[in-house]
Amino acid sequence: MTDEEMELYLEAGKIAKKILNEGAGMVKVGAPVLDVVETAEGMILDSGAEIAFPLNLSRNEDAAHDTASAGDERVFAMGDLVKLDLGVALEGRIADTALSVDLGGHEALVAASRAALDRAIALVRPGVTTGEIGAAVQAEIEGRGFLPVANLTGHGLAPYSIHTDPTVPNVGIAGGAVLEEGMAIAIEPFATTGSGRVCDRSRIEIYQQLAVKPTRLPSAKRILEQVRDRRGMPFSRRWLPQDKIEIALSALVRSGVVYGYPVLHDVPGSFVSQAEHTLIVTADGCVVTTR
Repeated sequence: MTDEEMELYLEAGKIAKKILNEGAGMVKVGAPVLDVVETAEGMILDSGAEIAFPLNLSRNEDAAHDTASAGDERVFAMGDLVKLDLGVALEGRIADTALSVDLGGHEALVAASRAALDRAIALVRPGVTTGEIGAAVQAEIEGRGFLPVANLTGHGLAPYSIHTDPTVPNVGIAGGAVLEEGMAIAIEPFATTGSGRVCDRSRIEIYQQLAVKPTRLPSAKRILEQVRDRRGMPFSRRWLPQDKIEIALSALVRSGVVYGYPVLHDVPGSFVSQAEHTLIVTADGCVVTTR
């Protein structure tokens, strides 16, 4: 990694940390979900950076991939456990960070994912395997009486790409990828009171362009034109022209041009917490860009 790339990662991390904390401060009982999402995304753009992916704002048993819809009327309620997952990009170099906001009664669960993240970060250096990191995350969360979400993972980061190798599990596995100096990775433990596995909801608000293919639908062409400058980074249904949007997105998904990310949830009535930082692996450890 060049010095210039490192500076971009560090600056993106600085911006992401500030906006994530300000966004968390807006999560209050009675506050509109849409206001928080649009305000946080606006702050990213006002900083001169790009939105690496729509602000994920997932509540209670929903672990990831939810965001506000156009005209969203949801508000935060007493007892909610809210995950904010935010991405900032500078010339494609991404800072990915998340925290959980407790609106009543989930202090231990929030602390579990945060402590697991700290324990994982302490291990990061060249030569350590992702399996070792997953084992540390699992031990910390289970030692506090909860379960890690086994089918959600951390990931590598690359220019304009939010999910690359290596995969960083939240449970112990044999072997795994070996960390190398210069890698950019995001570690994101999820702790749950539920089953420890998430499933897809029917709700999809976040999409990503995967391929370039011709399409005959004018509405689909409008979508591809609008997201072209994102260079493959995810986008929100809310950002798009709403005219004939369902037909257009369905056609693009069926043709393999676009992928939709379903909201991921644990069992009804459970609660999931999340904590996440972006790290650059260095010769003697790591730099946490978002802390």
